[in-house]
Amino acid sequence: MSDAAIEIRDLQKTYAGTKKAPPKHALKGVSFDVPQGEVFGLLGPNGAGKSTLINIMAGLVNKTGGTVKIWGHDIDRDHRNAKLSIGIVPQEIVFDPFFTPFEVLENQGGMYGIAKHLRRSEKLLEAVRLADKRDAYARTLSGGMKRRLLIAKAMVHAPPILVLDEPTAGVDVELRRQLWELVQELNADGVTVVLTTHYLEEAEELCERIAIINHGELIANKPTRELVGMMGEKIVRLAVDKDLAGPIMEPAFLRAEVTEPRVLEVTYDKSVTSAGQVMALVQGHGYAIEDVTTREADLEDVFVQLTAPAEGSG
Repeated sequence: MSDAAIEIRDLQKTYAGTKKAPPKHALKGVSFDVPQGEVFGLLGPNGAGKSTLINIMAGLVNKTGGTVKIWGHDIDRDHRNAKLSIGIVPQEIVFDPFFTPFEVLENQGGMYGIAKHLRRSEKLLEAVRLADKRDAYARTLSGGMKRRLLIAKAMVHAPPILVLDEPTAGVDVELRRQLWELVQELNADGVTVVLTTHYLEEAEELCERIAIINHGELIANKPTRELVGMMGEKIVRLAVDKDLAGPIMEPAFLRAEVTEPRVLEVTYDKSVTSAGQVMALVQGHGYAIEDVTTREADLEDVFVQLTAPAEGSG
């Protein structure tokens, strides 16, 4: 097999239209690889096609065209081995409320045909820090515990690939940290992780590579550091000695905005202009600079720029 954990080529999905609505092209020929052993981010606005793509990999949605290989197994020609090679953690939390975490994992193991003596339910509960809740009813678990149990459930058959679809949506900051520690531990053990998230700071911190989908098309697929480096912009925040009459615009500035009566934020191209030159230009307008802070563009800036509607589009 190749070095890719997942290979996607010219993937297309069109939902049939109705009398009231035209057909919807959810995926328009998407192609990319997920390298083995990485944490791979799949980002995009709501409705971009991320969930459709994940549901195709999970076998829940039939594709219209293209190919998908999971751990070298074509999802059409070798469906069983493709399914055994991937664990999906869905957005929705769905459990039978009257089963205990141990029973949830045992039942899942049974569904995969794993012999009782080969099941890893106890070990998985320890891995997701739920060993002390082994015999509690699932309905009594907190939201965070249920999320961790979903991850254990997806890992019952020891797949080499784990897909997490918005796993931290609606959870608090501390719980998010715990979930990501768990993901990093799984990845350190050799599991390839694919995650979708709306928290761009999270993606920037965790993912080695990021693909961005928008309107069913792949618009970026690069190592995270390279993606962030695409933004040549830098922002400098200048506090001055008196109220600003308005934004100071110079040809060297990409944007200038008065954010407080005495604070000017200037965005500039760091390959053309320096912070020192920005400060000198502002001083040339008769302002003394009392404080300076700068920040580089981050993944959020990249995401906004790549997914923003084109000018003039509806």
